[in-house]
Amino acid sequence: MNPPNPAPDVERHLLKDNGPIPNNPRLPLLVYRAALKLPPDDPAAAFEATFARWDWKGQWRNGIYPFHHYHSTSHEALGVYAGQATVRFGGEGGGGITAVVRAGDLVVIPAGVGHCHLGGSPDFGVVGAYPDGHTWDLLRGRPGERPQADKNIAALPLPKHDPVYGVDGPLRQAWR
Repeated sequence: MNPPNPAPDVERHLLKDNGPIPNNPRLPLLVYRAALKLPPDDPAAAFEATFARWDWKGQWRNGIYPFHHYHSTSHEALGVYAGQATVRFGGEGGGGITAVVRAGDLVVIPAGVGHCHLGGSPDFGVVGAYPDGHTWDLLRGRPGERPQADKNIAALPLPKHDPVYGVDGPLRQAWR
């Protein structure tokens, strides 16, 4: 297993409710730059092993949906294992951010925060995972979603561990 890079550069973005997409009123989106040094052969496995070590489950390899969506029943970690992509967080319109993520970066998305793949390199790939065995739903900001989504988001516990750095990682410090 590749150890995480020491002292990660972590960007914190608290995104405001934009109407259709609730975002998260108390937990910031976290972008860890160069969280892992990736091996040349099967770089996705480095994120998978690290996530599993810290009880982030339900892992998958793929990309990010090219439409605005969010999850109300789980937080989500995305470990970029190849290429780069431009991703919009926070939904369409104002109040969100657009970020370029690259191989080795990690994004921790609080429940409710919208995300959409805007474009990237042909080899772009991420490993996704969810904390403590939570399962995810797929919401798109459609009418009628918000009442139950807001309840789900408010009821979610904080993850027990940062997906890369464990108990004392940046997530646990930022999401108190």
